[in-house]
Amino acid sequence: MPEGNAPFSPAEYDRRIALTRYAMELAGLDALFITDPSNQAWLTGYDGWSFYVHQGVILRMEGEPVWWGRYMDSIGAQRTCWMSTDSIFGYADSYVQSAIRHPMQDLAEKLKGFGLESARIGVEMENYYYSAKAHQVLSDELPAATLSDATAMVNWQRLVKSKEEIVFIRNAARISERVIETAIDRAAPGVRKNDVVADIMHAGISGVDDLWGDYPAIVPLTPSGLDATAAHLTWNGDVMREGEATFFELSGCYRRYHAPLCRTVYLGRPPQEMRDAEEAQLEGIEAALDVARAGNRTCDIAKALVDVLEQHRIFREGRCGYPIGLSYPPDWGERTASLRIQDQTILQPGMTFHFMPALWMDNWGLETTETILITESGAAEALCNVERKLFVKD
Repeated sequence: MPEGNAPFSPAEYDRRIALTRYAMELAGLDALFITDPSNQAWLTGYDGWSFYVHQGVILRMEGEPVWWGRYMDSIGAQRTCWMSTDSIFGYADSYVQSAIRHPMQDLAEKLKGFGLESARIGVEMENYYYSAKAHQVLSDELPAATLSDATAMVNWQRLVKSKEEIVFIRNAARISERVIETAIDRAAPGVRKNDVVADIMHAGISGVDDLWGDYPAIVPLTPSGLDATAAHLTWNGDVMREGEATFFELSGCYRRYHAPLCRTVYLGRPPQEMRDAEEAQLEGIEAALDVARAGNRTCDIAKALVDVLEQHRIFREGRCGYPIGLSYPPDWGERTASLRIQDQTILQPGMTFHFMPALWMDNWGLETTETILITESGAAEALCNVERKLFVKD
């Protein structure tokens, strides 16, 4: 395997391709067409803001992966992928956002050229980047082929991180510490929320020492007051106010790897019910991390948290975490296992999760979370080093 410009060793890419081909063999596939940019990067190193047009990676049972996309982006593929230029293809700009032709017509011709016109080809049907129109056109252009749903096939191979990947996630964790500390430091009555977010973004991109920051897959989530009773709200131009809590859901990013971290700041004196919830949440986090051990299951983590919360008469539904690692917008999760009561995934050393026991109540929200690593022995390791508490500034 050539060295190329990709961020990992040849042996690491060999490992990833071997895992994926084994999954393909079990599924009876001749080839895989991968559109998720995280999966593309994981297999080839491709890194560019071009996922708004049709592009993907073709993986067959032999030979190098093939990157296919818009011609102008094929130059970026040559700069970031480990493969030879013979494995990088670009389609003409006349296909881009055209009403009379579609990029999948070009892809179909490439697949025919590889002898795959009647092959069993896996596609990521439940994916942000593979549209219904794309599937229809590809099906029409390859009438003798069998297109099978291979959603998350590559994602599942990414679940256990290599030593090389864990180094990148630890680097992201150092940046996460910086952005959270910046948010806590800047939060004060009268400060505009957008100004706080500007400082957060600056800290994240500046990075730490010689670790430069990449853009995270999710923008800063920073709701205050009643807005913090809801998940996934961003920011506005309002000033921060005394008597309100703001949770900061953020992540540093290093070469597309993430380590999400959340902390909550209260301006003034928190109500007693919030203090009581903080105590329950912190106790639940400790209990959950203690069972987050290799050989246990994802549901064991969720149950440990829920049991503690219920002892404090807090009833929380939904999952409390998900795998993280390499990702592109709009999500830093890997969309495979979940930390929830119904999920039976066996924990293995090298798995990394955003453990997310957030509480969204009637009048406030309280987010205190950790990126955790399942270790060879013992409880999970929290990768970020920021005090675990409700931060009060009065």
